[in-house]
Amino acid sequence: MEEEKFSEKESLKLITEMIQKAKHSFHENGTSAILWGSVIGIAGLVNFAELYWHFYIGFDVWLIVMAAIIPQVFISIRKSKQKQVVTHIEGVMDTIWIVYGISIFALMFYFNIVPGVTDKFVALEGTSIIQTNANGTTQPFHFFPLSYGSLLLMLYAIPTLTTGIVHKFKPMFWAAILCYIFFIISCFTSTAYDMLLNGLAGIFNWFIPGLILRRKFYGQKKAVNVSRT
Repeated sequence: MEEEKFSEKESLKLITEMIQKAKHSFHENGTSAILWGSVIGIAGLVNFAELYWHFYIGFDVWLIVMAAIIPQVFISIRKSKQKQVVTHIEGVMDTIWIVYGISIFALMFYFNIVPGVTDKFVALEGTSIIQTNANGTTQPFHFFPLSYGSLLLMLYAIPTLTTGIVHKFKPMFWAAILCYIFFIISCFTSTAYDMLLNGLAGIFNWFIPGLILRRKFYGQKKAVNVSRT
C-alpha cells in the first residue's frame, strides 16, 4: 500500500515537472531566426541596390533564400533529436514554419518560371507586345509578377505573428505588425523600394528577435550550469 502511494506521488511529481517544462519550452537558441533573417535581409538589400543603382551581380540573389532551406532541415533534425519534451502546440508551430518554408520555395519558383511560360504562350498565340521606353526606343514586353515583394511581406508576417502570439514573444509580435505595415506601404511603392522593405522585414522579423532569443538561451544555459555546481 505504501509503495502504491509512493508510486502515485512520484507519478504526479513527474507529470507536474513535464507540464512545467512544456510551459517554458520556448527556449530556442535563435539559430533558425538568425539564418532566415540574414538571408532575407541580404537578398532584399542587395536586390534594392541592384534596382536603385542599376547593376547586376550575375545571379538572382533570392536564390540564397531557397538555398537556406538545406541548413534549416539539418537544424530542425538536430533540434528534434535534442528536445525531450514536445507539446501539441510546439508540433503545430513546427508544422506552420515548415509550411512557410515550402510556401517561400513555391513563390520563388512561381516568380522565376511563370513569366517565361507566359511569354511562350503569348508567342504561340501569335501576339506580340511592344514596350516603349522613356527615351522613345522600343523593345519586346516581357511579363512579370506585379508587386511580388508585397506578397512576400504578407507571407513573412504569418508565421512570425503566430509565433509571437502563441509563445507571447513580444519582439516577434511587434515585428509581424511592422511587417504588415511594410506590406501596406509596398502597395504604393516601386519594386526597388519593395525590395528594401523586404530586407528590413528580414532584419526586424527574424534577425533581431533571433539575437534576443540567442542571448536568452545562453543566459538560461549559464544559470542552469551555475545551479548545478
